[in-house]
Amino acid sequence: MAQDQTTVFTIGHSNHSSERFLALLHGTGITAVADVRSVPQSRRWPHFSRARIERWLADAAICYVFLGAELGGRPEDRTLLREGRPAYDLMAATRSFQNGLDRVLAGAQRYRIALMCAEREPLDCHRFLLVSRYLHNRGAQLRHILTDGSIESHQATEVRLLRQTGVADEPLFNELSPPRDLIDHAYDIRSGRIGRARPPAGRS
Repeated sequence: MAQDQTTVFTIGHSNHSSERFLALLHGTGITAVADVRSVPQSRRWPHFSRARIERWLADAAICYVFLGAELGGRPEDRTLLREGRPAYDLMAATRSFQNGLDRVLAGAQRYRIALMCAEREPLDCHRFLLVSRYLHNRGAQLRHILTDGSIESHQATEVRLLRQTGVADEPLFNELSPPRDLIDHAYDIRSGRIGRARPPAGRS
């Protein structure tokens, strides 16, 4: 498999109508959606509940697969929690998670795949902070579909991550080639905030 040719998109369903969501997918040429929600239901937006979205995606000739058991952000296994909160590093080390990444990478050879979760903003969602991070480590190119239909490169999202977490020191920060250790630190800080854990000392 030529991993440098593997591209995976991500998208948040947010509060979109089904018509708007389909327009975003069609605008990017998506042919398959991988649902990475742990619980594929939405009381506020019931058209995104699994039984319904699977049906209307099929009507639009877009495949649907549920990968929440492998790549969801809320593990049932309590050994994957710290102080009752998801520990992304522990989750990423599991065989189940790695199998989920394998399925995405294999599927991306046949389909133009978008990983779907609920949050509109990638920085607020485990699809970026957990799944995309480790797909990128395995050679995939990530592209994030934003609510206005624009596509943000993974590198650009990581630059926003560095700025948002305060890790980037403005005078020294080279956004064309940010140091990997700074990026990893920013992921860890932001993941802690998403999990509502206390941030590291010196960070707000």
